Amino acid sequence: MILNYIWIAFFLIAFGIAIIQSLFFGNLQIWSDIMNSSFSSAKTAFEISLGLTGVLSLWLGLMKIGEQGGVIAFFSRLISPLFGKLFPNIPKGHPAFGSIFMNVSANMLGLDNAATPLGLKAMKELQELNPQKDTASNPMIMFLVLNTTGLTLVPLGVMVYRAQMGAANPSDIFLPILIATYFSTMAGLIAVCLKQKINLFDKVILSSILGLTIIIGGIICFFIGLPQEKVSLYSSFGANFILFCIIIGFIIAGIHKRINIYDAFIEGAKEGFKTAVTIIPYLVAMLVAIAIFRASGAMDYIISGLSSVINACGIDSGFVGALPTALMKPLSGSGARGMMVDAMATYGADSFVARVASTIQGSTDTTFYILAVYFGSVGIRNTRYSAGYGLFADFVGIVAAICTAYIFFK
Repeated sequence: MILNYIWIAFFLIAFGIAIIQSLFFGNLQIWSDIMNSSFSSAKTAFEISLGLTGVLSLWLGLMKIGEQGGVIAFFSRLISPLFGKLFPNIPKGHPAFGSIFMNVSANMLGLDNAATPLGLKAMKELQELNPQKDTASNPMIMFLVLNTTGLTLVPLGVMVYRAQMGAANPSDIFLPILIATYFSTMAGLIAVCLKQKINLFDKVILSSILGLTIIIGGIICFFIGLPQEKVSLYSSFGANFILFCIIIGFIIAGIHKRINIYDAFIEGAKEGFKTAVTIIPYLVAMLVAIAIFRASGAMDYIISGLSSVINACGIDSGFVGALPTALMKPLSGSGARGMMVDAMATYGADSFVARVASTIQGSTDTTFYILAVYFGSVGIRNTRYSAGYGLFADFVGIVAAICTAYIFFK
């Protein structure tokens, strides 16, 4: 329901600001900008869906091999103690556990192209357990918020953009992003657990959170002692090596089970095409609304207002140039990337503002994109409190990113 109100608000606010711009500032061009942005974003939404078709077909095909080869069932048993506590409504041993684990793992490795089809696979399996097919279930909301928090151990994408923009040390944001995304994930996880009355002091959940904290602390200790040029190299190697090992593991498991691996892949790949077509209208609706909101100048007014408040409170405003990335991040992944690149182009890739923007970009995922794609793929219309809790985790991640950037770069 909240998506309905947010979607309407984007249009009404944009219309109101466009009226003000025309009447008081004589800006008639704004109407053309708004309509052009709507056409452009609709095209972009289709292109994203089209681009996802190949990736979805590839990974859902591989997942089918893993499913028939018994790998997904193995992962389900492996993580069932923890996920059984976080997703109490999912039956023990259900294949959704394996798909959720694979999705979370791909996100942690910064492999967005792999994470999305794995997430859609998990969402489809969760929908099979959902008694109200048009309303998000508790497991769906927990899964979605974990996705929007975007726990990332290896922020490959951000480092690549920094390298392209001429940063002296593209990987210098590695540790700040790791810390910020950890806080975002913990905030989202704890908030949803409290909402769904899941016992956070359960020994399995508590020990898992402690274990994750130790692992992240160990990664920080390992990378903090490396030369900057080695950080990017080892990060990229680790993520891609693990990913390819998973693919080989699926194939070996299929051989062991004596299944027809090629036919299994084709069967899963067909599901990828169907899923890509399903999400097109949801993606068009969300991206068009966001583009119109941006084109009207509403985002600029929000940034100016926040800057004035920050200055009035006597807070150091050195990060203000990174606010466009922060405000765009929950709305549009490509928009946030554009804002990050613009900050690097405007202030310099190694400037404080650019580093803050890069840390924010890697701290969380794109909440409304995930809402549109994941829920849209299974026809969920009533998203309940998922958007609000996802945005809360985004806020914590963005604040953590700004604070961490001050510690590392100021």
